[in-house]
Amino acid sequence: MNLDFQQFIPSLPYILKGIGVTLQIVSMAGILGFVLGIILSFFKISKFKFLGWIADAYTSVFRGTPLVLQLMLIYYGSPQLIGYKIDPSTAAVLSFGLNSAAYISEIIRAGILAVDKGQSEAAMALGIPYRPAMMDIILPQAMKNILPALMNEFITLTKESAIVTVIGVTDVMRRAYIVGGEKFSYFEPILIAGLIYYIMVMVLTVLGKGIERRMRRSD
Repeated sequence: MNLDFQQFIPSLPYILKGIGVTLQIVSMAGILGFVLGIILSFFKISKFKFLGWIADAYTSVFRGTPLVLQLMLIYYGSPQLIGYKIDPSTAAVLSFGLNSAAYISEIIRAGILAVDKGQSEAAMALGIPYRPAMMDIILPQAMKNILPALMNEFITLTKESAIVTVIGVTDVMRRAYIVGGEKFSYFEPILIAGLIYYIMVMVLTVLGKGIERRMRRSD
């Protein structure tokens, strides 16, 4: 095996520009998934069974089918459903956000249920309505407990974002593939892309641990 990484040095800036594309998609999808995940988690713990069924059905569908299938359905199926083709980046944000919401809803639901019942009972005794008690007392405590799981979901989302290459989004992986095609050698640029993803994940891991330590100090 004869590897030549030197020939790809001039192409590194082009590949590195894909980091911005990747982070933009992941951050927007993460926000969408987090907001929708909170709503779904409230549905799951709601006293209204109908809302719980809706949330459970949503989670079952998005956790039970491949992410790449959801991505392709949204991107390639949009002309039939809404009459025009969605932009590849928009399709990526939607598919990743909707998929992530299913997992985040379970994480948040578990975090809320893990909070001592005495907290909600004390809020009721003080006459605090359910919604303010949930938003100001229960949810903040739950978020502190589930932060590691949320960071892990965000890291997983960052790695899985590489599949956007199948719909032509010029992220890190797609750019590495393009460079490989130009040089008729794919192993080196794909390995470089793998190193870039690894560094991004390590940075996110360190940031997550730093935030977790800071939150523990505030206890």
